Amino acid sequence: MGLFTFMSREIAIDLGTANTIVIYNDKVVVDEPSIIAIERKTNKVLAVGKRAMMMHGRTPDSIKTVRPMKDGVIADFQSTEVLMRELIKMVPFKKSLFPPALRMVICIPSGITEVEERAVRESAEQSGAREVRLIHEPMAAAIGIGLDVMGHVGNMVVDIGGGTSEIAVIDLGGIVSNKSIRIAGDDFNDDIKEYMQKAHNISIGDYSAEKIKIEVGAALPELENPPEDFAVHGRDLLTGIPKEVVVNYSEIAHALDRSIIKIEAAILNALETTPPEVSSDIFKTGIYLAGGGSLLRGLDKRFSLKTNLPVHLAEDPLRAVARGTGVALKNFDKFTFLIR
Repeated sequence: MGLFTFMSREIAIDLGTANTIVIYNDKVVVDEPSIIAIERKTNKVLAVGKRAMMMHGRTPDSIKTVRPMKDGVIADFQSTEVLMRELIKMVPFKKSLFPPALRMVICIPSGITEVEERAVRESAEQSGAREVRLIHEPMAAAIGIGLDVMGHVGNMVVDIGGGTSEIAVIDLGGIVSNKSIRIAGDDFNDDIKEYMQKAHNISIGDYSAEKIKIEVGAALPELENPPEDFAVHGRDLLTGIPKEVVVNYSEIAHALDRSIIKIEAAILNALETTPPEVSSDIFKTGIYLAGGGSLLRGLDKRFSLKTNLPVHLAEDPLRAVARGTGVALKNFDKFTFLIR
């Protein structure tokens, strides 16, 4: 098995800004928000993942919630170690007299710096990994979608996560052209919060903004099957009194337009730098969308209108990157030159 030994435990990790997914034995065994809750005085970890997310925005002064990943990279080194260690504890390893020797493949943004890459490695090692290998997110997404990344046909993948949007053209087992921008799902949430303040004089938190995005988020002001209007609760900026406002998908589409335009520009930029022979492939194969941000209503249609190319939404796009990382782990010898 090359790098991985028989006695080791092999896990694949999609260490995302919004969510972290762990794959073990070809199965998703952990899927939790990338957040921890800590007691300020003692630095004791009180909750991780979903339990910590439920506390976010509601904590007293004695407790703080931390999202250690920002824009797809580590913003808080120590908290990332804690997060990874706690999530690894959730993996159902078989009981043994000795702690497992962990071998990890972790996906990283294609635009990551060497310093940021080293921080990911060190965090994984500090959390118990004996061997760490890294794979770029768009490559992992392409593998997870089911594309033949080793083939002679070029494909474009757009992975819209929580912190970054990764746009890459893949051919012959490598990234021919790519663009990584730090505009993604978290920016959509910020756009919604800003819009609610300006248009409705109401202050909402991250959880409410995420809920609005899920319930009535859209990339186009007109949809064939529009969602029902959604009631939002927050604090009135003038009176400070709790208030309810009903929003519709058209106004949220307007609120998200600024960030979506930036992603469209990055896609066009990646297409402009693509070799002509590969461009002819993409004209036939189109663009493949992955990541949680790609679930935004009408986003595939909007990108298709902008590029005049067919756009395909991956099956279960939220887990496409994690699936690809798991496949790369399982077929390490085949994808060895894709893994750093």
